[in-house]
Amino acid sequence: MRKHLMFLTVLILATAFPTAAQQEITVRIREGMPAIPVALPEFRFTENSLADEGLKKEMYETLWADLEFSRIFTLIPREHYSYIARLNPDKIVMKDWASIQANILMVGLIEASGDDRLIFSLNVYEVNSERLIFGRNFGSKKEFSRLIAHRAADEMMKQFGEKPIFTTKTVFVSERDNDKEIYIMDYDGHRQTRITINSAIDILPSWSADNEKITYTSYRRLSPELYLFDIYAGRTELVASGGSNYAADWSSDGERIVFTSSRDGNAEIYSKNMKTGALKRLTFNPVIDSSPCWSPSGREIAFTSERSGTPQIYIMDAEGANVRRITFEGSYHDSPTWSPDGTRIAFVSRINSNFDIYIYNLKSNELSKLTEKAGRNENPSWSPDSRHLVFSSNRSGQYQIYLVDYDGQNVRRITSAGENKMPKWQRYVK
Repeated sequence: MRKHLMFLTVLILATAFPTAAQQEITVRIREGMPAIPVALPEFRFTENSLADEGLKKEMYETLWADLEFSRIFTLIPREHYSYIARLNPDKIVMKDWASIQANILMVGLIEASGDDRLIFSLNVYEVNSERLIFGRNFGSKKEFSRLIAHRAADEMMKQFGEKPIFTTKTVFVSERDNDKEIYIMDYDGHRQTRITINSAIDILPSWSADNEKITYTSYRRLSPELYLFDIYAGRTELVASGGSNYAADWSSDGERIVFTSSRDGNAEIYSKNMKTGALKRLTFNPVIDSSPCWSPSGREIAFTSERSGTPQIYIMDAEGANVRRITFEGSYHDSPTWSPDGTRIAFVSRINSNFDIYIYNLKSNELSKLTEKAGRNENPSWSPDSRHLVFSSNRSGQYQIYLVDYDGQNVRRITSAGENKMPKWQRYVK
């Protein structure tokens, strides 16, 4: 199992150079500061390097795509670089880069050796002040060149006070091998790897707080039970059985999960202490309560309930008290997911027979529509920096997984093999 999941455990060295009841529905959310203009000229090889042009292109395009996706940086168009003489890393003329409106200049050097190793050196400058902001070396095997580029992009995010997201992963369900199995992939859809191998249905995966374990529902013993898979130990254990058990979510401290269970005859929400095994029932209703989701603080839980007659989104305290309803438009709402910054909850709504993803702003009580007129959209999950979501949609005919920004912009598909659903983005771990 360790060999099978090598991509999850590879060590990449990074060393520093010495240096209200009624809601208003709006179409989009607009917020944030203007993106920072960045120049990213083509990487160069060091004098002693093997000139692997394919490797260079892959690393460059990966880093470019990451920065473009970030919503923090905006890339100076490549055609503008033709106005500048070829970059000499030892003698950079900052006025040239200022002339094409770059605030930040990124200079990358690649050293590729014959023993399948590479070192990527990155220097990042503030153009106007001609100051080196930071420099880093990233080393690994050539087969992990994309991961090195993601690490470099993450370093940029951290240096500018943002959460790194480009080395995070998404867990999801795929039917590409005729069974519903659990897979893991990079945030951008690359390196898709299967982690459950059985003939049963495995669905609804969720990451632990430390991203080292995955809970999911499996029918391997015919009834839906909750299992936990330890990625690095390759070990699977039963977490909850008796009745139907599904839709687990971990608290941010990693100590508890909440999930839906019918062990007492009706679908209710339970919490379980993963250290002591103590189980506590949180809801008591003759109707269905399901799809629980922790708030980032661990003090509240969002969930779906039919107590008003139709499925609506509610919030309650972690112990099950102080229940309040937050959705009122439409007759169906489900799958709430709390943004990591604690300000918004995304969920699925059926309004006028269309299944779309909406975002509820907890500060303004505004409801915003994220998807529209594009198939059936389900299973939203936030990125660690709360600027993007991953979701599933059948807009292409089959269910596939897509990325979208928090304001509905930049939708892109990241899976294609078989049908793919129920994505869950990793959390940020310091």
